[in-house]
Amino acid sequence: MKDPDHGEKPSESGASAAGRSDGSRTGPRNGKGKRKRRKSSASPSAIASQSGAPGTAGRPAGENDADPARKRKRRRRSKSAKQQAAAASAQQGGGVQLVEPSLGDRKGHKRSKKARHRRGLQGRPLTTSERQPLQQKAADGGNPRSASPASNGQSAGHQRQGQRAEQPRAPFVATGEPPAPLYAALDLGTNNCRLLIAQPTRPGQFRVVDAFSRIVRLGEGLGASGRLSDEAMERAVEALKICASKLGARSIRRSRLIATEAARAAENGESFLERVASETGLELEIINRETEARLAVSGCSSLVDRETRSVVLFDIGGGSSEIAVIRIGDNRSNRLANHITHWTSLPVGVVTLSERHGGQHVTPVSFEAMVNEVEGMLARFDSPPVEALATGATGSGFHLIGTSGTVTTLAGVHLDLPRYDRRRVDGLWLSDDEVSAMQARLLSWDFDARAANPCIGPDRADLVLAGCAILEAIRRRWPSTRMRVADRGLREGLLTDMMADDGAWRRSRPRRHQRGSNASGSQEGNKA
Repeated sequence: MKDPDHGEKPSESGASAAGRSDGSRTGPRNGKGKRKRRKSSASPSAIASQSGAPGTAGRPAGENDADPARKRKRRRRSKSAKQQAAAASAQQGGGVQLVEPSLGDRKGHKRSKKARHRRGLQGRPLTTSERQPLQQKAADGGNPRSASPASNGQSAGHQRQGQRAEQPRAPFVATGEPPAPLYAALDLGTNNCRLLIAQPTRPGQFRVVDAFSRIVRLGEGLGASGRLSDEAMERAVEALKICASKLGARSIRRSRLIATEAARAAENGESFLERVASETGLELEIINRETEARLAVSGCSSLVDRETRSVVLFDIGGGSSEIAVIRIGDNRSNRLANHITHWTSLPVGVVTLSERHGGQHVTPVSFEAMVNEVEGMLARFDSPPVEALATGATGSGFHLIGTSGTVTTLAGVHLDLPRYDRRRVDGLWLSDDEVSAMQARLLSWDFDARAANPCIGPDRADLVLAGCAILEAIRRRWPSTRMRVADRGLREGLLTDMMADDGAWRRSRPRRHQRGSNASGSQEGNKA
């Protein structure tokens, strides 16, 4: 009888033939030292038993009739290929090399999609060189992440790339990396109560976590009486209670809470802060004017270009106005406040000036009177002339920076915003002609028109022209072709100084990001 794959079968001995006819258990060996059970009749089941198929001896004759011939052929080809590979390895290496059986030949193993790509073309078993990664994986316990990069010829980066392709991972956070600490800054001014809670991000920058701002008019009536009124203190305490609840709801690493001109100039300023501490638990400190000027500069340092050599920065507040002359040499410090050469604090702000000259009904005559009063104060300020500050024929190395509600209001009106947008206002450049046009436009409006503007509102309608008068006096003293608007101030300066003192930006922190999405909730900005 002929075998379709291996040619003619070898002849059997007489004892084997007799055993096949009488149903005895003796028979030919299959090469593994185990005797096959033979059937008593030359049925198809006996032929299947002779082919070497395991587990068929002793079964009824009709059970193996449905066994396809293709399965027997596949088993024969697989066995023959193993023997040939083993013989070739023995000839090349002078010995016998064991070859791992293919995945499809493992008993009880179900071929999955991952297992198919480990077989050669047309179902042939993998060669010895192709099996090396598989053997390494088996030696590592089947865990692909435990395999070393050199074991399979792939780098660790390629392995990570393959893992990411299979399943997206969560945002990367270094092992044991603590969350960024929180810092808080509170500024209780003559007109506003402001709070910022932020955490450091990139060097010189931080992300605002929470913020609060409310107009309290703490300095209302201060110029006439020299004391804080009961109504003004009550408004301020209510706003500070909200700030205290926000601070108590978070774990703040470091905070600084300050009070400026109103508490500094009032006779009952100290007693008011004691009341604040007893009712809200907040300990506020009264800072001097020099500290206030330095903090205003620290909060706006990122708005000074690298090619700028001189800047006059002013902060028009409710009860005082701080002005700093900054001259930057070749060795620029990380803290812009270190370059302050001259500074002053004028005892006048939008609240005090509007109370003296009237803020609701402002005429060109009353407006000029306010400007002249501020100019008289600036005349006593000893500072270098503008010719010494500007460099070049056009004076491009010098410009103004304004940080106050007055300049941000002018910017919002100039942009004709339907609603005030800090992102569009902060850092905006205004030419000298544009500032003059905005001041003339506001001066032409009556109180109701100013209150109807969305960037002014009824709370600032009686203060904005007093701020424009202070701005006009500064522009006449230091003429400049352009001015930059800063929607930032003392709070940003406080946060910048605290983070810099703690070395928050010197630590190496990995950037947290989420694959496939932009973290729109993390509003990162407020450069220092």
